[in-house]
Amino acid sequence: MVGTVLLVYLDRDGYRDSGDATVADPTGTISLVDAIYYTTVTLSTTGYGDISPVSDPARLVNAFVITPARIGFLVLLIGTTLEVLAQRGREMFRITRWRKNMGHHVVVIGYGTKGRSAVETLVGNGLDRDHVVVVDPSPVALADAHADQLAVVTGDATRRGVLQRAGVAEADQVIITTGRDDSNVLAALTVRQLNPDAWIVAAVSEQENAPLMRQSGADSVITSSDAVGRLLGLSTLSPTLGTVMEDLLTYGEGLEVAERELLVNEVGMPPQSLPDQVIAVVRDEKVYRYFDPVVTLLARGDRLVVVRPAKELPWAPRPGTHNEDFAADED
Repeated sequence: MVGTVLLVYLDRDGYRDSGDATVADPTGTISLVDAIYYTTVTLSTTGYGDISPVSDPARLVNAFVITPARIGFLVLLIGTTLEVLAQRGREMFRITRWRKNMGHHVVVIGYGTKGRSAVETLVGNGLDRDHVVVVDPSPVALADAHADQLAVVTGDATRRGVLQRAGVAEADQVIITTGRDDSNVLAALTVRQLNPDAWIVAAVSEQENAPLMRQSGADSVITSSDAVGRLLGLSTLSPTLGTVMEDLLTYGEGLEVAERELLVNEVGMPPQSLPDQVIAVVRDEKVYRYFDPVVTLLARGDRLVVVRPAKELPWAPRPGTHNEDFAADED
């Protein structure tokens, strides 16, 4: 636009301003203000005709410079408008879609590296993307969530209105992974006020903030810096042990840690005799190590925390995936 103004003003003798024409100056003198006005109305519309090119150079400039610039402006305007409308349409479609499943969804607060990894793990374990709602104020994070076909609510998760739009009051689980511990604490307090029954998993950067996070209502607290430090220490002391731990934390490859129900044919057996490597038993909402005398023999209603192959193999079939009866289903 600035370039076009300069072209018109430098060639002002080739233009006629009928609005400023007088008896003394029948052609009308083109001033800098006239050049700005002419450029604005010409680039945004086809012009009003009060200022018009009369010389051949001015008409050539209009034909080969101003007209293509006008077309480019219209293409940019229309393209931007369509892009905004399409983005809003996709967002409204996803919000409408997950609202149908409201009451059994997962709210992910913060869609950075930790948030994306959490969602990938949930989806990889069978959770439908329609049951995931992302809350994040960052345009980059929201674009990533849209690209991953997730419903997005824009805003600060420490505000009740934003969390209410995300349906936190009806959510089953809430994952809090913002980049700041103070924001995580405030988000956990707000979530717990809106939904006393939700299972809240939160991340903190420093171990000293973990007790405060639990007091804020988080059921499970993951200390990212502490966990990374332990992995670094293990990898230094024992590279093979560090490799195994990294394998356990990597989804879909090698080994995985999983929780599964007890099968009927496993009732009454000791945990060490099962095909899966049992590391803990969940009984009456309490977690026992596999060697604890309380769980010497497995009973109906138990759930097992096991280490197993991430993918089913012929020599290591995954229990519970071949229509076996679960002990919890038996009367």
